[in-house]
Formats: sequence, C-alpha cells, structure tokens
Amino acid sequence: MPSNAFAAGAYAAVQSLGRPGAVRPVDAASPAPGFGQMLASTLDGVAEAGKRSEAQAMAVAGGKANVVDVVTAVAESETALQTLVAVRDRVISAYEEIMRMQI
Repeated sequence: MPSNAFAAGAYAAVQSLGRPGAVRPVDAASPAPGFGQMLASTLDGVAEAGKRSEAQAMAVAGGKANVVDVVTAVAESETALQTLVAVRDRVISAYEEIMRMQI
C-alpha cells in the first residue's frame, strides 16, 4: 500500500524533470534513453541529494547556514532515497513474478 512518503517521492521525481541532467520525457525527434541510462541518472540524482544534505549539515555546524535549510535538504534526500527503495522493491517484485511464470 503506497504511503504518503511514497507519493511525496513520486511528486519530487516529477518536479526534478526540469532540472539540468534529469531524465526527460521522450519525444519523437530524440532516441529513447535506455533503461541503464535512466537508472544511472536516477542514482546520480539520489547521490547528489545526499551530498547536498551533507554539505548543508557541515555548513550549519560551521555556523554558515540556517537550520531550516538543513532540514529541507535532509528531507529531500530522505524522499529521494525512499523513492529509490520503493522502485527497487517494485522491480524485485516484478522479477519474482516473471520467474514464477510457467513457460
């Protein structure tokens, strides 16, 4: 059953489509990106969110940032990670279902 965190993660993923380097919808003029490329792009996005939250935490420790910015960065990182885990679980579930199919 999807939770509020999963819905927030999906919303955040849709919002990130406009960012530079994000996976973009496919149009007829450009070739379709492969699954591996999309997966690598998503993993890079999650890693970047983690790096931003760590940088904000270091900045607040040095007295150079606001606590609200740290909380926002950590929440964004947590949402990205939860979305990644939810997608991973769905992929594993689909794989297991395919393996149960009879030929």
